[in-house]
Amino acid sequence: MAITFIPQNRRQKYLLSLLGAIVLLGLGIWGYQFVRKEPSALLQPQLPLPRQVQIDFSVFERPAFLELGEPRPPILPSEEVGKSNPFAPYKRMDILQALVQKNLLRKEEAEQIGKEVQASGQKPEEVLFARRKIDEDLLFQTKAELLQMPLRSVDPKEISLKTLELIPEDSAKYYKMAPLALKEGVLEVGMAYPENQRAQEALQFLARQGNFSYGISLITLSARRETTRALKELEEEMEKGAEKPKKEVVEEGQLREDAPITKMVAVIVRNAVEGGASDIHIEPGKGGLRVRFRFLGDLHPSLVLPANVSSSIVSRLKVLANMKIDETRKPQDGRFSAVVGGRAIDFRVATFPTPQGEKVALRVLDPAAAFKSFEDLGIESMNLKRIKKATERPYGLILVTGPTGSGKTTTLYAILRQLNKETVNILSLEDPVEYFIDGVNQSQVQPEIGYDFASGLRQLLRQDPDIIMVGEVRDSETAQLVIHAALTGHIVLSTLHTNSASGVIPRLLDMGVDRYLIPTTLALAIAQRLVRRLCNDCKKKVEPEKGIRELLWNEIQGLPPAARKQLPPTVGKNQEELFIFHPVGCKRCGASGYTGRIAIMETLAMSDRIAELVNTRASESKVEKAAQEEGMLTMRQDGILKVLDGVTTFEEVLRVTAES
Repeated sequence: MAITFIPQNRRQKYLLSLLGAIVLLGLGIWGYQFVRKEPSALLQPQLPLPRQVQIDFSVFERPAFLELGEPRPPILPSEEVGKSNPFAPYKRMDILQALVQKNLLRKEEAEQIGKEVQASGQKPEEVLFARRKIDEDLLFQTKAELLQMPLRSVDPKEISLKTLELIPEDSAKYYKMAPLALKEGVLEVGMAYPENQRAQEALQFLARQGNFSYGISLITLSARRETTRALKELEEEMEKGAEKPKKEVVEEGQLREDAPITKMVAVIVRNAVEGGASDIHIEPGKGGLRVRFRFLGDLHPSLVLPANVSSSIVSRLKVLANMKIDETRKPQDGRFSAVVGGRAIDFRVATFPTPQGEKVALRVLDPAAAFKSFEDLGIESMNLKRIKKATERPYGLILVTGPTGSGKTTTLYAILRQLNKETVNILSLEDPVEYFIDGVNQSQVQPEIGYDFASGLRQLLRQDPDIIMVGEVRDSETAQLVIHAALTGHIVLSTLHTNSASGVIPRLLDMGVDRYLIPTTLALAIAQRLVRRLCNDCKKKVEPEKGIRELLWNEIQGLPPAARKQLPPTVGKNQEELFIFHPVGCKRCGASGYTGRIAIMETLAMSDRIAELVNTRASESKVEKAAQEEGMLTMRQDGILKVLDGVTTFEEVLRVTAES
């Protein structure tokens, strides 16, 4: 027999080939056994993608799939697998036994339903609903008792768009869960089947991806469906509006009352009013039309609309505000009224051209704001006494000062309401007229036709006025006329832009007012800022940190004697007995911890000593020091009193009085 010699390098190749064949054969045998025993392992559903990608999860409910066994959970990171389920002791048949014990279901019916559950693989709740054996609320109340967790009622209107988007719609639908509320970074999640381990693991993964913590409440299946209804309606309107936006404007000139764009504008306006926004900003950009609302002084993103609806949205608002639709090169102003939630609300509209299109700002003017009392505005004690004393004079000038958005006009309206009687003639010049008050003759200046504050004031003096309100003293001529009106027997109200009450005097001098006329005419100067008011339902009493306690104590020591007598009970005899309040967040305040805003102010009343200082050319600082010695509270001191009284926070006061 011939012997064949194989070279060493070839022997190595043959050996490697043989080993590879053995490995492949082993893998093939293992794979065959795996498929035989675990066919459902090849059909693992992935975690649903964001809502813009639609996934049909109904495939997992079909009989052909159910025969392969219960679908496996989404693929999760390894550290998420195996987390404990607090509802593990709960068995799905427990609900039937509990219903029998509560006489809500007969024993025979429970046994029959149990067999159907075993045969079909459905949940007992689903079979009960299909047979209409029990009311849904009673069923889930029983389940809540078994799970020892609350059954949460759901109002879709209370769930913000931002909250709804934390859990993709497809995930929420598949796992029967819904985001309900977001408070301080903790998301409350409603689940119809919290005992479902797959749903628990999916929620853990979503929380990690979205960087939020969560708590679980039980909700009914009907409640879960309701959570997405409002969102779907808004999305449908957006899609319709994006289809043919330009045709409606061009062909009709004015949008139809049932047009998608009209509904889109109505949704924006309604959400702003119901949410308590003071302003609406509609801003075009490359990524779409951004809508932001101003709440309690800060802007918050609301939604982003498709870029191609921008011109139609702006055109609709121009139609409502009686502006020129075809004028897009220069700014325009207008206003309109609308009934929102049964209330007539006014909107002041201003357009502003940008390279991406026209930006629109809407000021929400709720007539209720014109009827706020001094108490509603946070004006009390010493400041309130000084204001009332100044308005009781037969003549004099009352000036309210502060930056834009500090509530000056609202304070003027509150004073006007106190003065508004049948026996007096009140006239006002405003730019623009923000709120209409019965009994007050209000006029809006129009500088483009020569009707400005100065010319309007001359005409106003011919109307036999008793009380005059001028929106703002903007120039030297208006300042001279305001002083003249106060000097000739009228009560005059107006505003200035200064940082403090004592700053009114040098500002008037800068505008050309004779020094000797200021003590004669100026009755009261009010400087103010706005701070957020703590929610009374959820604010929390706390002990301040050491640094804040020392600052508060130093401010208390500097209070005038009259103010120190009015300190609240939270102020003890030493620093260690000081307490303040912090925001928490609840349903009433929308989880913000605050409800509305109030004014903190300082009121400088003219006196013989102040008049002497003005006439002798004393500095602003000397005037302010003298006013404080006569009992004037500074804005910060007024704010500190409100902090100690639990009305606002120390941080809010520091934020608006940093310059002082």
